[in-house]
Amino acid sequence: MTAADTIAALATAFGSAGVGIVRVSGPQARAIGETLAGQALKPRHALHAHLRDAAGEVLDDAVVLYFQAPHSYTGEDVLELQAHGNPALLNAILRECRRLGARDARPGEFTERAFLNDKLDLAQAEAVADLISAQSEAAARAARRSLDGVFSQRCEAVAEQLVHARVYVEAALDFPDEEIDFLAAPEIRNLLDRCHADLARLRAEAEQGKRLMDGLHVVIVGAPNAGKSSLLNALAGSDRAIVTEIAGTTRDVLRETVQVDGLWLTLVDTAGLRETEDRVENEGIRRARGELDKADLILAVLDDSQPGHNALADELRVASGSVLWLHNKADLSGHAIARETRDDGVHLWLSAKHGDGLAALKQELARAAGLGEAGTGAFSARARHLEALDLAAAHLEQAMGLCNQAQAELAAEELRLAHDAVGSITGTMDADALLGRIFGSFCIGK
Repeated sequence: MTAADTIAALATAFGSAGVGIVRVSGPQARAIGETLAGQALKPRHALHAHLRDAAGEVLDDAVVLYFQAPHSYTGEDVLELQAHGNPALLNAILRECRRLGARDARPGEFTERAFLNDKLDLAQAEAVADLISAQSEAAARAARRSLDGVFSQRCEAVAEQLVHARVYVEAALDFPDEEIDFLAAPEIRNLLDRCHADLARLRAEAEQGKRLMDGLHVVIVGAPNAGKSSLLNALAGSDRAIVTEIAGTTRDVLRETVQVDGLWLTLVDTAGLRETEDRVENEGIRRARGELDKADLILAVLDDSQPGHNALADELRVASGSVLWLHNKADLSGHAIARETRDDGVHLWLSAKHGDGLAALKQELARAAGLGEAGTGAFSARARHLEALDLAAAHLEQAMGLCNQAQAELAAEELRLAHDAVGSITGTMDADALLGRIFGSFCIGK
């Protein structure tokens, strides 16, 4: 299997539809189209023709489009056959394409060829799959921005700063006898500081983009009878969790995936955090604490009719996710439905039982996921992008420390590693090891 092969696949979803598209890419694409249509094809001209098999029998009438290399999606000659969306007819057309020299495309092979022919970089190629799988309008917009190159441009800007830093450090190595101390110059310090700040901002925005695509993993914690299960039911819009006045009703982790105003949430209801002699409940509490490490957002539910939340605050002090404090049962405490920003985070007063304050909670969830005004410029991102940015930041921090110690050779190596890590996002460095895993997740016709 090489780029010299001509590949073919169904580019639309399998099943009955008004229109189905067979896509062909490679050196034989034009010849296949002309044989099927029985006439010459002009680039970028739509032709209505009867497609015929080897015996001259009409397979279907179709609109035939030919895109001449390099002005096509893959950068190769591309043929698109827009026929009726009957699976049997489309399979017959594919069979004829194979007879005429094409082979079945592998998953993601069309987009892989676009990447290999420099039509897309690696981040843009991944954005194609993200756009197809986006489950909300905001996620689709974010994927579209990545496909348009917004994420790639941000990565390239950071990479360019790293190149300038490497030039300074290499100068220190190339001119060791000069009186100028390159590593002590304010230019290199300022450049490294700016690069570190820009890398941190890029990482934060990439994490926001990942949340838009994947949704939020939200863990609901609090003392028994604070109203955690009532809150889950209110957000889910149905009675998913058992609600009683008996403390300790929830003893295990309960997960529900729901969509709230276009945002996908994995809601995790947990056992109430308290000291107990009940072995079963203790196991539920242990699992609840384990869920805190996986949370994008923690909803800390407090019974507003009971004073104090110091115990829960101590419990969450080491949690990795951000915390949103929810003062539930405001209908019992008499506190107004309100929002306050305090030193330990945002506090909302609400009543899960009556639905008061849920609109404000949904706004906070949207803000945490990057929706709304704060997320209008978001781009889609993946876990591997975050890992690459974390790796780049770690190497950059090492380089900054080594520059302070006048260790030019070691600093140069750390900057190279940081540069390679950023480059792995767009594929500007050797990305062969990534291709199979990335493009293998695509649908066949992409």
